[in-house]
Amino acid sequence: MTYENLDAELVNALLDDGRASLRSLAEDLDVSVTTVSNHLSDLEDQNIIQGFTPRLNYDALGFDVTAVIQLKVEGDGLPEISDRLREFEQMTNVYEVTGDYDVIAIGRFRDTDEMNDQIKALLADSDINESNTSVVLNAVTENEQFELTVEGY
Repeated sequence: MTYENLDAELVNALLDDGRASLRSLAEDLDVSVTTVSNHLSDLEDQNIIQGFTPRLNYDALGFDVTAVIQLKVEGDGLPEISDRLREFEQMTNVYEVTGDYDVIAIGRFRDTDEMNDQIKALLADSDINESNTSVVLNAVTENEQFELTVEGY
C-alpha cells in the first residue's frame, strides 16, 4: 500500500468497522500499528474524523415518529433559532438552508403528541414566521456515509 492512499483506506476501513483495533487495521492495511495510530491522530487533528459513536436505532428505543420541520425565520433571528434548535436533544439534524425556508430540522419523537409539543414550543418564538412539518412515513436510508475513492483501485 502506498501512503498516498493510506488515509482514504483507513477511513474506509473504519466506516466498515468503527470498532476495529489499531492492530487489525494495521494488518488489513499492511502497515505498522504506529503508522495507523499516527495517521488516525492526524485525521482527528484535521477534523476529518470527528469521533466514534454508536449508531442508534431510534425506532427500537421507542422514538417512532421522525419529523422534518421547515421554518421561515425573521431576518436576524436565524442564529438564535438555530442555536435553540441545537439545544433540543431530539433534533438530530439542523440545517440553515437556501430556498423557501431558512431552517430545516429533523427530529425524533416518541409519538405525535411529543412532536406537537415541540413544534408548539418553537412556534411561540416571534422570530419564526412560518413552519411546515412533514412526518416521515418510511426511512429509505438514514445516517449513511460513503467510502472515499482511492486512486488505483
